[in-house]
Amino acid sequence: MIYGLTKMKNHSLENANDVINLQIKALKKLRNNLDKSFEDAVKVISNCRNKVIICGVGKSGKIASKISATFSSVGVPSFSVSASDCSHGDLGRITNKDLLMLISYSGNTEELKNIIKYSKQNEICLIGITSNQKSYLYKSANIKLLTPKVEEAGYGIVPTSSTTMQLSLGDALSISVMKAKKFNKLEFKKYHPGGTLGKKLKIVSEIMLKNKHIPIVDENLKMKDAIKTLSQKKLGFILVVNKNNINTGIFTDGDLKRLFKKLGSGFYNFEIKKFMKTKPYNVEENTLATDVLKHMNKRKITGAGVYNKFNKKKIIGVIHIHHLLKALS
Repeated sequence: MIYGLTKMKNHSLENANDVINLQIKALKKLRNNLDKSFEDAVKVISNCRNKVIICGVGKSGKIASKISATFSSVGVPSFSVSASDCSHGDLGRITNKDLLMLISYSGNTEELKNIIKYSKQNEICLIGITSNQKSYLYKSANIKLLTPKVEEAGYGIVPTSSTTMQLSLGDALSISVMKAKKFNKLEFKKYHPGGTLGKKLKIVSEIMLKNKHIPIVDENLKMKDAIKTLSQKKLGFILVVNKNNINTGIFTDGDLKRLFKKLGSGFYNFEIKKFMKTKPYNVEENTLATDVLKHMNKRKITGAGVYNKFNKKKIIGVIHIHHLLKALS
């Protein structure tokens, strides 16, 4: 019994490798097939001021839904439509201000013909993704994205390699448009507030301590009084400012220990500006928490001041490494 199962497992792994190898070949063909039409597609999608509407039939319809979701997540308003429903009223959802993308391996899928005719009648820009240069879709499209003909898995009939190509092409379009529009991580965060991705995209202003919680002292304060603030705030550091409330330095628990070891208590009546570290590491409030954590670990520090982009020298908050670890866990 166990011997039979082992043989089956080995056979399954061979099948899996065959499927994956076919898809790798398909993606290599796709990569080598990209041309100026791809650049044209990126340009019109980037310039679209309304919705990008995507449609396919069968497995291509599911790919259309995924591509549409990816577009929406990178700041390109998009939705997918059912080809069947479009023949029964849903064409009214598509306007001449929209951009239409149709996906069909054969390019002659019957359900898409009414949508193609509608796009022509209403002068809607049509991007066609197909592997058939002689097809109705290819001939009708304003921008023609020709995917190479590939071998499918499962006796050569199950849509596998072709749908992998379609999905990869959709991802390539999405990321290219995202970069063309200079859509950054902060903008991406707006559309992903929850889950693991939401945590990774947290920014400093969401985590920092503000107002009375900021451990801050004047640079002319005596060390004995600065130490009290250091102890009260319990963050392991204090920020030092001048009379204009501009951050001029930082003083840490580690600095205090080293001073005690070197001078005993002989420094108590000196001003803190004599012992502070100048040029402290501060961060802008919209910096990603993951980036701050990375820099803190690299610099081997546990805290930083926070400023806004309008005034780099004025502190509006502080961030501790413990806050970062908690927020990102």
